[in-house]
Amino acid sequence: GWVRSVRPQKDNLFLHVNDGSSLQPLQVVASSQLNTRDLTFGCAVDITGTLEKSPNKRQNVELYAQHIKVVGECNPVDFPFKIKERHSLEYVRQFPHLRCRTNAFSSLLRIRSEATTAIQSFFRDNGYVQIHTPIITSNDCEGAGELFQVEPAGHTNDLDDPNPHFFSVPAYLTVSGQLHLEVMAGAFSAVYTFGPTFRAENSQSRRHLAEFYMVEAEIAFTESLDDLMKVMEDLFKATTEHVLSCCADDVELFHKYIEPGHRDQVDLMLKRKFNVISYTEAIDILKSSSQNFTFSTEWGCDLQTEHEKFLVKHCGNVPVFVINYPYELKPFYARDNQDQPNHTAAAVDLLVPGVGELCGGSLREERLELLRQRLAGAGLEDAYGWYMQLREFGSVPHGGFGMGFESCRIFRKYPHTILNKRTPRDLTVADFPRNSPFSLYSGGQYICLESEEIFHLLTDLLEHFGLELGGLPAPEAQQLEELEHQQEVLQNQ
Repeated sequence: GWVRSVRPQKDNLFLHVNDGSSLQPLQVVASSQLNTRDLTFGCAVDITGTLEKSPNKRQNVELYAQHIKVVGECNPVDFPFKIKERHSLEYVRQFPHLRCRTNAFSSLLRIRSEATTAIQSFFRDNGYVQIHTPIITSNDCEGAGELFQVEPAGHTNDLDDPNPHFFSVPAYLTVSGQLHLEVMAGAFSAVYTFGPTFRAENSQSRRHLAEFYMVEAEIAFTESLDDLMKVMEDLFKATTEHVLSCCADDVELFHKYIEPGHRDQVDLMLKRKFNVISYTEAIDILKSSSQNFTFSTEWGCDLQTEHEKFLVKHCGNVPVFVINYPYELKPFYARDNQDQPNHTAAAVDLLVPGVGELCGGSLREERLELLRQRLAGAGLEDAYGWYMQLREFGSVPHGGFGMGFESCRIFRKYPHTILNKRTPRDLTVADFPRNSPFSLYSGGQYICLESEEIFHLLTDLLEHFGLELGGLPAPEAQQLEELEHQQEVLQNQ
């Protein structure tokens, strides 16, 4: 493991060594004769000895060392993280290649690992078949997000080449595996995928990620949003309970030092049944409130983050399902409710405290004529001929949903919900995040800054003169929310 502390005494040497398997280190007791100059904070060691019951009540066992070998030296003067110092997240972000050695990020990665295990176990135990959907695809999932196009390095468009694309057709990094899952739902009654997705949204805000993991599920033989909502709620609660049980110390670290009091909110979400309201009821709640919203609250508008958070608070800070959205807001595959006077689609979003939307899904349009009309109206009939053909051969009513395991503009990462960590980019795919240097937005372009101090100085100046801001690393929570809200308004304008 790696040495977290060294405490030499006259006769004995005490080490705290951690191998990454848990937050708590193992205490090593050795003779002072085993101490060497290269046995320092941060070094890697191989220790052999006898494991015995500890007289200290704060630990069950300790290791009495007989031999200590320093495998990898570490100069504590040059090492960016100092013993017995608490480093801010802003400071730690400067060393993405080393930050996994801090308590906060090692705990976060263990939580992520256990959450992944719990999600896989939930679907396996409930009879789902895992599908590895393509990462490179010609399918854009109709408006799911901006696309990264895939071409060989050094590729140039030759106007004389009748087939300029490597794959003969334009190919992209996937934004969603949903349509591929719908194919598989024609042979399996329940399927899911859990893998990377990509969005080419050029934003420096903490709400946007270019790469993140998505959990998506598709269920055949269902005609009810109740079936989808039950799976979403059961998945959320089963995963959360597993994480709280298997990562108790890691979760406590966040709830004690980073987000005090959030554990009570998590316990409330587990105890209470999730609320269900219609989109129309949600609009009525927003319009009757005394709060002044920046974005419209008229029927037919898309719910913004400010609306979603208000609705959750209105419902007692318990997760709430919003169902039956306006038909025109949803993509072609959402099932038409054929209702009047408000025309809606059988779609559902799960809103959670402090985040807003966590899951989104819908029943799929299985009626061929209605689907053909919707695709023809959008000019997509030729591109999705194969999709319509699925309805011709043994099609069944079906539906599905997606949950962002990271965060992006629409989906927020699952661990953010249970930890309430205010910097979701720190939660990403995440060992080596693709963060650019500190940046601000001015005059229609981003200006990159290497120094955090200069960054804050210039953003203060810009704010004083009323100029646009974007992409702050992590100021105080309230200030960050206000700045992001301002950026969201500007982007929508």
